[in-house]
Amino acid sequence: MRRVLFLLLVGLAGLAVLIALGSWQLRRLDWKQTMLADIDSRIAGAPQALPAQPDPEHDRYLPVAVSGEIEDEELHVLVSVKMVGPGYRVIAPFVTDEGRRILVDRGFIPTTAKQDRRETGPMRVEGNLHWPDEIDGYTPAPDRNGNIWFARDVPAMAAELGTEPVLLIARAPTGPGITPLPVDSAGIPNDHLQYAITWFGLALVWAAMTSLFLWRSRARKKG
Repeated sequence: MRRVLFLLLVGLAGLAVLIALGSWQLRRLDWKQTMLADIDSRIAGAPQALPAQPDPEHDRYLPVAVSGEIEDEELHVLVSVKMVGPGYRVIAPFVTDEGRRILVDRGFIPTTAKQDRRETGPMRVEGNLHWPDEIDGYTPAPDRNGNIWFARDVPAMAAELGTEPVLLIARAPTGPGITPLPVDSAGIPNDHLQYAITWFGLALVWAAMTSLFLWRSRARKKG
């Protein structure tokens, strides 16, 4: 009897923990979906003037419009676009009408267009401010001789081009041959539903195994 009671208590405790973890992931899912909806709404908002001192947290995804001039110098960030293949993001310095220098992510070019000359000069650019978190311990250092970067390192790129550490990602074309890669929430992970399914699945297996052990214990007792 004590063995059966022990198995029952362990089974119920384990089941309660697994169900609680699954329920917590469902709450996280609801929170994440609300957050993503807020981000999407912010991204698609009406463009504003460039803040005097953009903040990487407060102003992330802020829609902004600037007028000024795109300069010739550019940095190339290696990327791969689905259904297209490898290429580069073109990061260029932009001098606003007020004399501020910022970075503009103009969009995607194929590898074959790396040496092409792109349209520069006076332009109005609409997009979203962003400070991408793309660097980890495995990110290679940029190949400055070949002008190939492996992540959008805003501070390092700003130092390279002599701009403010502010990146505006264009959401409309800034010249022929460049495909905009506007900001969206698709790259923000949202795996909470899969985690919830995993925990609830484990709870089901745990319940089945507990029932099996209890049945065997009772069978042995009767035998």
